[in-house]
Amino acid sequence: MVQRIEILVTLNETYLPPLQVMLVSLFENNPHQSFRIWLIHRQIPDEKLTALAQLVNSLGGQLKPIKVDGQHWTSAPTEARYPMEMYFRLLCANILPKSVKRVLYLDPDILVINSVQALWQVDLGDKMLAAATHSGMTHLVTGINNIRLGTDHGYYNSGVMLIDLAQARQIIKFADIERIIDEHSDLLLLPDQDILNFLYGEYIKEIPEENWNYDARKYPLYFTRSLGKHDLQWTLVNTAVLHFCGHPKPWEAHHDNRFTALYLNYQQLTQRRLQVFAPIDVASSVKPTTASDS
Repeated sequence: MVQRIEILVTLNETYLPPLQVMLVSLFENNPHQSFRIWLIHRQIPDEKLTALAQLVNSLGGQLKPIKVDGQHWTSAPTEARYPMEMYFRLLCANILPKSVKRVLYLDPDILVINSVQALWQVDLGDKMLAAATHSGMTHLVTGINNIRLGTDHGYYNSGVMLIDLAQARQIIKFADIERIIDEHSDLLLLPDQDILNFLYGEYIKEIPEENWNYDARKYPLYFTRSLGKHDLQWTLVNTAVLHFCGHPKPWEAHHDNRFTALYLNYQQLTQRRLQVFAPIDVASSVKPTTASDS
């Protein structure tokens, strides 16, 4: 029996279209894998959750949306730099049911182009989570972030994270996150990612970015750093996760790099699926779950 992989996404209504593309790529390139998709949100309309559940069911998966009551987060700083969904990602262990032991978090601006099973099976040892760094050619950015945040480890990208939820429930606390925002707001350029590195970097196991969190902007860097080994053919065979970091995004005008056409192909595939799959009964899949159910 194939072990089910638990996938986590945390977003608002705006990011539903790219989420659909990401999910189609995930299922298409993991055809014999069972997935359960956990969506933590605050106010996505029911009709859009139903449409998403229909798509996930048509792909062979199960959608489990969890609506978080905003009243539990009234003291959390929220503005353009600190969207509510930021807290859901960092504090997912306290929101997901305790029966879920491990989860793979994926940003919506991602394409999954190969199997994620090896990532799911990574031995975390005594670490709380696994993530990749985007280190550049000379690690200069890492050094700058170390100085800026007072850390002594790589700067981990929070777009792809394998999380041991049992450990996270013990280690990650809302009060600590709130304190860091209050005391060090001027240092936080990418707030949730900076907080992850500032508070929890020592608990992170590094995984290869070329395989599990490939920055789609930086093909020339990967090619040069590998002395020409990591060309386009290598990437399409060996990379599982393409991450479209930065702006513009591939679904926006003016995005144009080696992977734009690949993204647009999956976007078209997603649109065809949305147009043709038969409506099905998804009532059980979209039954609201709340943090209190955990």
